Amino acid sequence: MTEQILAQRYLFSIEAIVFSLLSLWLWLYYRGYGRQYVKFWTFSLIALACTYASLALQDRTLVWSSTPLFQLILLTIEQIGKYSFLFLLLGGVHCAVSHIGFSNKRVLSFIFFAFLLSLLTLIAFLLDDVSLFNRFYINVSLQNFIFGCFFLFLSLYLLTSKKHHFSNVTLMIFSLVIGLRYLLYSFASILFMGEKSFSELSYFLTFFDAGSHTVLAFIMLIWMQSSERYTAINAVRRAQYLGKHDSLTGTLNREQALEKLEAEMPKALKTKQQLCICLIDMKRFKFVNDTYGLKTGDYILGEIANRLTDSVLMPKVVGRLSGDSFLFVIEIKSQQQLDNSLEHIHQLIARPYEYNDQSIIISCSIGYCFYPDHADIAEDLLQKANLALHHAENNHLASVLFAEGMHTQEKKLIAVEQEIKNAFVHNELILYFQPQLNLITNRLEGVEALVRWQHPEKGLLAPDQFLADIESLGLNNRLDNYVLEKACQAIANWHEKYKRRVTVAINISAIEFQNPKLITNIQSLLFKYNIPPKYIDLEITENVVMTDINTAMDTIVILQNMGIKVSIDDFGTGYSSLAYLRKLPIDKIKIDRSFITEVAINDSDLTIVKSMIELSHGLGKRVLAEGVENAEQLNLLRNIGCDAVQGYLISRPVTAEAIDHFLKRK
Repeated sequence: MTEQILAQRYLFSIEAIVFSLLSLWLWLYYRGYGRQYVKFWTFSLIALACTYASLALQDRTLVWSSTPLFQLILLTIEQIGKYSFLFLLLGGVHCAVSHIGFSNKRVLSFIFFAFLLSLLTLIAFLLDDVSLFNRFYINVSLQNFIFGCFFLFLSLYLLTSKKHHFSNVTLMIFSLVIGLRYLLYSFASILFMGEKSFSELSYFLTFFDAGSHTVLAFIMLIWMQSSERYTAINAVRRAQYLGKHDSLTGTLNREQALEKLEAEMPKALKTKQQLCICLIDMKRFKFVNDTYGLKTGDYILGEIANRLTDSVLMPKVVGRLSGDSFLFVIEIKSQQQLDNSLEHIHQLIARPYEYNDQSIIISCSIGYCFYPDHADIAEDLLQKANLALHHAENNHLASVLFAEGMHTQEKKLIAVEQEIKNAFVHNELILYFQPQLNLITNRLEGVEALVRWQHPEKGLLAPDQFLADIESLGLNNRLDNYVLEKACQAIANWHEKYKRRVTVAINISAIEFQNPKLITNIQSLLFKYNIPPKYIDLEITENVVMTDINTAMDTIVILQNMGIKVSIDDFGTGYSSLAYLRKLPIDKIKIDRSFITEVAINDSDLTIVKSMIELSHGLGKRVLAEGVENAEQLNLLRNIGCDAVQGYLISRPVTAEAIDHFLKRK
């Protein structure tokens, strides 16, 4: 055996091992990330490894006219490996560039075509056993011509792709060079086959091809790294986008809408323009959700956002504040323009919405104010537009401009606003806790946090005396965060004093539950007070979920993965609950007190409560009944399988210090 043949055998053996290891690494990568183009490239490298293994085992000293059976098998493996490598490489590049995958049927067709082309070449090679030169042309010249055309096509495909990045350009140049190499060698094999220089060229290209295949493998690795980096960047950008935009409609969320309004105010002042801040609320949108379904409601909200964004009024700010409420800010130069603009907004909203062969018509109410006439702070402008909107809805008016003396309640809000803000600063809002009894163990299951206002002049105020004002002033977020922190403080104090932690149920408003910072705020409080997540039970109403069910479900899943419990409060008083309860990943439902008041004397209420308990248990959810005030109600609920109760029979809401006698019990 000559030194050249021995050197080639060593080279082919090393390349077979290298590409086997690379294909194994790519396969492990594919198992972890599931990219289809990596799967294609994995099998293309396996095909290349098989090709080199067959070349290493072939006896290069034999003449083709007297090839034994074993050598024919190796030659068959070589041909199939080469063509499979080509087709799988192309399939992988197509998936990586277009991000469009292939079905298993299509992949099998690629492999079948590679087998067919290989076998046709081999059959033509075997049938012509007369002319050694013809067999050389079939096995070398034709094959190199096919390879050359393939790589030039691959280079052209990459050139015409929409996105050009480093690995894309690198593979394009590589394919161009390799394509020219195969074409030139194909022509040289026809013109100079018998010359000594051609043999030397063939020997040189053996090492050149091995090196080029190795370079190709490195290009694959670079492409994969670039692709994952691009995916990570997109994920970060997506997260940043969702942090600033409403996930359902794509418009700005409340926080970002206010920031954008703050940025537009100096521009308007500089150009001496008035900004009209419109707060738009849809009429009877709950009826649309109940009648046509949540998907229809989501579609309508998205369509409203698109119509407002694309309006000929060229809005400065478009944002979804919560539910079916939108902020819409435009520049106004005259009263006539204002009238036309308001009419245009009403027409935009009232245009029929076509969805699933249904034509749906809704209308809206608009409350608006002006910058700089009514305020010079974005939050204050939003508050006054909200007051005007309430006036419009309460009086069944289409559009209302904010006015200082428009309604007694609005005057009261302005007067009480500073008092409420002072209450937050001076910790006048205090928590009372109502114990919850576990009916199975007859032990304290947890407590519900209920806020009270220790007013410096009016004394202790119940929630119904100030919560409506807080909601009208848009301070729900601040109240929710305040209550969360006070509840965490109480849990930490009880643990320090009695070495016992108590689960605290905390009511969360719709606005705060849609706040993208809710998760971060809770995590920071748990870390600050060293509280295990399982001792926090967030209570949301059905209407909170139905405001944006997809976002709500995503938030619930994240909270539960953290270990925080989520319950549905006032169950049965909101939307048609049974239709979606099975979809909600909640831990517990709280039956509203309105169903418990007469449960012991009203057969209808008893049937409803019993059905609720059976349904909840069937879905793997616990049940707590509110408003239990006598022993008859308690015994009945225990008999029909209720898990826990709370109410005046167990205990009235008490201060954190008054919980002591519950915690002292073993």
